[in-house]
Amino acid sequence: MQILYICSDFPKPNKGSNLYTDLAEELIKEGHTVKVVVSEEKKKIKVSKLENERNIPVLRVKTGNLYEVGFLEKTLTFITISQKLKRGIRKYFDKERFDFILFQSPPVTFHGVVKWAMRKYKCKSYLMMKDIFPQNGVDIGLYSKKHPAYFFFRFHEKKLYKTATIIGCMSKGNKDYLQEHNPYIKEEKFQIFPNTIKNHKKNPLNLEKIREIRNKYGIEKEDMVAVYGGNFGKPQGLDFLIEVIDSYKDYPNLKFLLIGKGTEKQRIFQKIKEKNYTNVKMYDYIPREDYEKVLQVCDIGLIFLDKRFTIPNYPSKTLSYYECSLPIMAAIDKNTDYGKDLEKNETGFFCENGDILEYKKKFDRLLTDEKLRKKMGSNGNKILKEKFNVENSVKLLEKQVKERV
Repeated sequence: MQILYICSDFPKPNKGSNLYTDLAEELIKEGHTVKVVVSEEKKKIKVSKLENERNIPVLRVKTGNLYEVGFLEKTLTFITISQKLKRGIRKYFDKERFDFILFQSPPVTFHGVVKWAMRKYKCKSYLMMKDIFPQNGVDIGLYSKKHPAYFFFRFHEKKLYKTATIIGCMSKGNKDYLQEHNPYIKEEKFQIFPNTIKNHKKNPLNLEKIREIRNKYGIEKEDMVAVYGGNFGKPQGLDFLIEVIDSYKDYPNLKFLLIGKGTEKQRIFQKIKEKNYTNVKMYDYIPREDYEKVLQVCDIGLIFLDKRFTIPNYPSKTLSYYECSLPIMAAIDKNTDYGKDLEKNETGFFCENGDILEYKKKFDRLLTDEKLRKKMGSNGNKILKEKFNVENSVKLLEKQVKERV
């Protein structure tokens, strides 16, 4: 297949990898031709340019800023993004032939460039749903359903679903929600398309390397480490993280390791500093390679989602925890099927975000039972290989193209 891959999150090789780069590389490995078009924030590049990355032609198109910016700036970027991507594709890929267009959401306004490309190249498309927008903004109080922004983005969301030939959803709950709230879409358009990553075989670290990594991040030999790595944003509901830390401030040898970035990071880190906790280590962004090594010397992976969510989310950081055989403790909303999957697969525990009594009851089990931690961590690593391996994503795409496209 000749694939045009349109996305907004495709890190450069020196910034590590993610589920989007893993998918592109696996498609190449299986003999497909992939050309990637990335909407790149103007704060990161000066001009649009086409370069070879990971043995893949990657066109980075300069657009407005999307992340860690205010709502108005983000909205303006959403509005203009399709036209800028069209111009980039015309300039660099005008004479190309594509059999298939692969793209992600958000942003919902990608439908403009996708519909245009489908006509230009006379091909079908596959939408990878990663967030349900604008409902997520309503859920966490960014705007109401009466706000003009909601009507604007809901209009584009509907066009997005109508444009896509196939819609791949992260989980059954995700799929059921979309079908229920968008009854105009035919059921056969949906399929389950889980988040996946490459199955990197982790070589066990020797004691010297473990000590080296722990020393670098202020972790003592006897410490048990609960790590939260990733986005510090409003969707995570991280005020509860502070409550959890406070509840365990006197727990012997337990350290909370916080690593990442996001719009809420500064506020959360400042609150923790003001409390003078001695059981917390906080770090900004660190290279992906270092982050993966850090996870290997931790004991428990933490997940947080705002309890107000009505949309079923499926946190992608789960895969990094599974890869390093970490059991998971999740504080989430009651509408996602994520927590039920954790406990059904025996890879972790969950409770509703804000329920400190239930959280402590389950978290204490992980803290006091090493055999349970190892069992859950092993189960997570096993299910990563079986269900969340990027090879499965490629097979799903190939099957859909063969049958429907």
